[in-house]
Amino acid sequence: MVEAYCVKCKAKREMKNPTAVTMKNGRKATKGTCPTCGCGMYRIGG
Repeated sequence: MVEAYCVKCKAKREMKNPTAVTMKNGRKATKGTCPTCGCGMYRIGG
């Protein structure tokens, strides 16, 4: 599982449904949701 910071919960949590994405500048990132509040999470370089 991928760990990222949730802005709404203000805590590090494991991402739910992590998906690898590529940003406009070509860098890789991981996008998912917080398992607690359902807020969107984003981790650059992961």
